[in-house]
Amino acid sequence: MAGTHATLIGSELAVNAGAVAATAALLDEGATVPFIARYRKEATGSLDEVAIAAIRDRLQQLRDLDKRRDAVLKSVQEQGKLTDRLRESFAAAATLADLEDLYLPYRPKRRTRAQMARQRGLEPLADLLLLQQDGADPVREAGAFVDAEKGVESAEEALAGARDIIAERVSEDGDARAQMRELFKAKATIRSRVVSGKEKEGAKFRDYYEWEEPAARAAGHRVLAMRRGEEEGFLYLRIAPPEEEALDLLCRLFVRGRSPCAEQVRAAVEDGYKRLLSLSMETEMRLATKKAADAEAIRVFADNLRQLLLAPPLGPKRILAIDPGFRTGCKVACLDAQGRLIHHETIFPHSGDRQRAEAALTLNALCERFGTEAIAVGNGTAGRETEAFVRSAGLRGDILVAMVDESGASVYSASEVAREEFPDLDLTVRGTVSIGRRMLDPLSELVKIDPKSVGVGQYQHDVDQAALRQSLQDVVVHCVNSVGVDVNTASRQLLTYVSGLGPKLAQTIVDVRNQRGPFRSRRELQDVPGVGPKTYQQAAGFLRIRDADDPLDGSAVHPDSYHVVEAMARDLDCSVRDLMADPGLRARIVPEHYVGDGIGMPTLRDILEELARPGRDPRKAFEPFQFADVRTLEDLRPGMRLPGIVTNITNFGAFVDVGVHQDGLVHVSELADRFVRLPAEVVKLRQAVTVTVLDVDQERRRIALSMRSNPEPGRQKRPGGPKQKGGSGTDGRRADGASDGASSRPFRDLLGGLRG
Repeated sequence: MAGTHATLIGSELAVNAGAVAATAALLDEGATVPFIARYRKEATGSLDEVAIAAIRDRLQQLRDLDKRRDAVLKSVQEQGKLTDRLRESFAAAATLADLEDLYLPYRPKRRTRAQMARQRGLEPLADLLLLQQDGADPVREAGAFVDAEKGVESAEEALAGARDIIAERVSEDGDARAQMRELFKAKATIRSRVVSGKEKEGAKFRDYYEWEEPAARAAGHRVLAMRRGEEEGFLYLRIAPPEEEALDLLCRLFVRGRSPCAEQVRAAVEDGYKRLLSLSMETEMRLATKKAADAEAIRVFADNLRQLLLAPPLGPKRILAIDPGFRTGCKVACLDAQGRLIHHETIFPHSGDRQRAEAALTLNALCERFGTEAIAVGNGTAGRETEAFVRSAGLRGDILVAMVDESGASVYSASEVAREEFPDLDLTVRGTVSIGRRMLDPLSELVKIDPKSVGVGQYQHDVDQAALRQSLQDVVVHCVNSVGVDVNTASRQLLTYVSGLGPKLAQTIVDVRNQRGPFRSRRELQDVPGVGPKTYQQAAGFLRIRDADDPLDGSAVHPDSYHVVEAMARDLDCSVRDLMADPGLRARIVPEHYVGDGIGMPTLRDILEELARPGRDPRKAFEPFQFADVRTLEDLRPGMRLPGIVTNITNFGAFVDVGVHQDGLVHVSELADRFVRLPAEVVKLRQAVTVTVLDVDQERRRIALSMRSNPEPGRQKRPGGPKQKGGSGTDGRRADGASDGASSRPFRDLLGGLRG
């Protein structure tokens, strides 16, 4: 089956079948997606991580189908009903639905009406009716099957039993199911209605009280909203095509003419559709629309997470982090350039003039004492007020002040990871440290938090959790390996995501580092217990040894290719270090001269790029951002133009923080002067944008914004928008999965009931 799978996947993904086969072989050998994408380009034709992950996932689907096919064949064979023709049909089934359709008549069932009719000896009558002979009288024919001992008291009872058998045959007929499936796909309508008496209680779903649209075109967020409304008991939900068309389709397949027997078959067909087939097809359609909606929501989440993890780092600077608060004060943590905590205390800038003055003196003293280069202010409750205090505290002019998104900081502070790192510190201090580290290096800090807790999801609690987990895992792995990891400073959590490692080996590396001191070369990694040749091959290229004796150890050049670089240096009569430092020397390299031994031009091009910028960080440079002088929802007026930060991207718009503790929604139609299909085409997470206030709904605490060049404030109120944290929402949960008392950020898990 391997070759067949490669050909099929290649045609589906528009990828060369040979590249698919090579990728599958590498995956089966234990190679990781990042390793294959980076260091096996010759084998795969330079497929990227997205394509390789797609091959991995599709290959698993096909192998699961093969396992199910084997189980089905075994079951039918044990029943003594497996024929050569049926075996061929099973082998030809291209999808799980096709396979299950074929197996349905042979699947062990609970006691059905048709089974009871067969036990009463009525199957021959069903066969006779299906012949639909013009001269046959069904009542007379049924009379021969009346048998009180078998529970058949009359001809009508016999006919009813025969119709039950026909109805089941209709619902299990492979051709009928295939055609009905296509009808559902093409013409089914998804309808939702409010449950009587639930109108007030389910107000958050009011957009769906009388809603219907073609199921094939229903946006994923609407499907998930309706399903959530149904799950919570506020909506009825149905998916079906026009009943007349469905019945006409089945009658064309099973009913011939207008004879009395044909009318019996017609009645059985109608019963089979309404009682059996329509429900089965609706279940399939529900699963199909849910699967599509899940895929859409997971893609949005994954894209947002990727952008969040690859946010620009400030780099190694001495940070003073502040977790804002009014009554309980602001927690302050001073960190060194590597993010280590060196001091913490609490100041009270919002508790009266005297304490504000004391707080300013303390802040200045701390900055001088620890050589602070930047101040990170969390964007939760009192964030804007604390930022204003810091900027007015008379600090040195060279100190950078910026607000930091603290979504999920409370999750980290209460986690086992934080307890291991700071066993003697209060949760609030741990959270403050996390805020500071996010400014230093967002990726290194955010990998310590469950990706579902970072506040950028769309219906993340409603989608397939296994698929979501795999997708988010892929994103984190991609980000970590594309940036590279300094093996001498990385946390256990960061090392966990390095290609080929995992939690156990990551901990072992940290333990060895703590016992023996910093690694001086990549080769020393081979002495770590558990790091065998395969693991070393998978991981080495993504681990950096800064200031190593061999300069290549600090680059993304894989140790397997060191000999190529050394050959280049020998040919130019220079050292590897000279080659990396001198563009003139590199310009003299003729890469074609080094092709061979499994190394082709794709790898050679990567090597030359790496020699020019060893260990390069793909992330952009850090740029500080400052909000306008608005602090509360009441400060906003239609027509205002304000700077903002994109905090979440959905399929119907982008949420933007303008500094009032309540994100506003830029509907997809307001993102640009042109038509925008998907918001991600226009905006990126954490992007600084300029928006115009269209409308402010004080009662529902919603802000409508626009990024168009000539917006019309007040012209339209868009349905939907963010709820205040702790409000009713449709999820009843924070996007970061916790009640965060230190933050008044709105939860951003997309709101059900949004029509978009």
